[in-house]
This record gives sequence, C-alpha cells and structure tokens, in this order.
Amino acid sequence: MYQLKNRGGRRGDPEIGRLLKPLWLFLCAFLYLQGLTAQTGNSSGALKFAVVPDSVRPGDPFVVVAAGRPFSTSGGSRPRARLFGNAGRRIGQAFFFSLYPESSRGPVYAALMAAPSTAAPGGARLRIEENGALLGELSITIESREFRTENLVLTSAMSDILTVPDPQKTRETERLLQILNRTGEELFCTGGFALPVNSRVQTSRFGSRRVNKYPDGRSATSIHAGIDYRAPEGTPITVCAPGRVVFAGPRIVTGNTVIIEHMPGVYSLCYHLSKISLSEGQVVKTGDALGEAGATGFATAAHLHWELRVAGENTDPEAFVGRTLLDKDAILAKLGE
Repeated sequence: MYQLKNRGGRRGDPEIGRLLKPLWLFLCAFLYLQGLTAQTGNSSGALKFAVVPDSVRPGDPFVVVAAGRPFSTSGGSRPRARLFGNAGRRIGQAFFFSLYPESSRGPVYAALMAAPSTAAPGGARLRIEENGALLGELSITIESREFRTENLVLTSAMSDILTVPDPQKTRETERLLQILNRTGEELFCTGGFALPVNSRVQTSRFGSRRVNKYPDGRSATSIHAGIDYRAPEGTPITVCAPGRVVFAGPRIVTGNTVIIEHMPGVYSLCYHLSKISLSEGQVVKTGDALGEAGATGFATAAHLHWELRVAGENTDPEAFVGRTLLDKDAILAKLGE
C-alpha cells in the first residue's frame, strides 16, 4: 500500500502526482468500458434488446423491444430499429414508442415492424440506433414463403384508372404515404384483430404476384398488398380492432376508403366500399359499423380489400387475427424479466 507523505501542503508535489496517476487511468478505463457495455446491452442493468418472435415469414409482423434507460420518443433524436436483409441492404425501419413505463430494467420501448413480402429467406440483422449511434444489434431469421401468381384481365375503364396521368391521383398517393409512414405514440390496442367482414372466401390473397393484362396486349406485374374477400354490394363491413379513423373518403384507385390507426405505425385499410359509416378523427372499437362492401375504384366486382400496414410495409392481415402482437408476458420473458 502506498503511504502519502506530508510535504508541508505544497501544491504540485510530483510524488503525489505519480501516485494518483494509476488511479486516474483506472477510472478512465472503467468509464470507457461502462460506455461500451451500455451500447452493446450485454450486461445486467444496461440496455437490453429483444425481438419477438425471432423467426418470421415474408409479410409477417414482429416487435423489437428495448429496456434499460429512458428514450426520447419525439423529434429528430427518436431511436429506431433498422432491418437489413442477408445481402446487407436495408429493407425496413421503424421508430420506437413507449410501451410500458416500468420493468425491473427500467422503461420498455417497442418498434413494430414487418418482413417485406419480397424479402429473401435467410438470416437478417436488426440495428438499434439513436442519433446515428449504434446502441445494439439483433438477429432475426426470415423463412421462405411461396406466393401464388394471378392473371387479371383489365377492362378499358380499369386500365385508364391505372395508366392515365391525373394530378389528383398523385396528390392522393402522396397523402396516403404521409399517413402510412407516420409513427405516432398512441396505443389503441395490443393486437387480437377480428375479420372486418363475414366472409371466408378469399378471391385474392396477400402477396399474390399479379399480372395485369391490358386491352392493348401489354402486361405489367404488381404485388397484391392485402386480402380480397368476396362480399356482395351492401355487405356490412366492421372495424377490425380499436383505433382512430385517420382517413375516410373517396380515392380514384381504391374507391371509398377507410384507414384506421391501431398502434404506432400500424394501420388497417378497407377499399372499394359502396358506403362509409365513419368520419375522420372518430375513435372506434372492434365491431363498430365501418361501411358496406362495393366495387368503387379499381375493382372487377363487389368485394372488400382489407390491408394492414406496419411502419409503411404491406403486412399479411391474417397474421393479426386472434393474435396479441404486443404480448406483455412474451416481451418481458424475452427481456429476461
């Protein structure tokens, strides 16, 4: 043990400096290692990250969670999760929102995401970032999934809806993207969606690769973003889960349309309605009257097109039916609670 000698209280004593230097270096190294631990989230009491579930199909939703210290969930510093495919290209991102105020690790935050329907199977990587700095990384597996191919023969009127330039159509698309790419902070439900129509007959499935055949012989491919249910005109359509109506009105391509926000970044969309029973800003619950099925907009016959978007990504609506996406027990178990 070192014994400090009293030199009459003189300042700048070289022996005292020599003795304190190792302590100062140790303190700097300790603080540096603590900073690394906080970034990787690999130590008890530091930031902890998890993904639920850790294996998904293309089109399936999942949740990234973080706990350990408060996050800012507003403004430019909002933390986010970014998804990178097995080729290293970014294929999705979502912002975190406050989920539970407290756990044994501290407040819990969540980012809701979906594997794109075009994602290649294999290992994928999640990066959690804040202000451009890497906080942690997670792995997730994207499984293989086959989608059917559909041929859709278009009439001249349907062809015009898709191909004729129209400034109104452009404005409607821009507004739709603004809505669907917004991640709010209100949580109206945690999952467990219900079918919005009393029909089990799907005339077009989620993710179908469509070949649109035009009257002039041309063709073009597209991906069906939702599920089409057979529903004669006038069939009642109901709200699939609690939420708030963020759009209710006509659009050129999708006809009479209703969009409901259910969770931060999670929206349901009902297209081609003959009647709308809701208004923008209205808070709704499961089973409320939404409208009636129809054939408005780009439609070959009366039906309901039901779509789910998560962080702007097309997501399989069936993956939400009867499932609690934000399952508290599963989330806390993954965090080691």
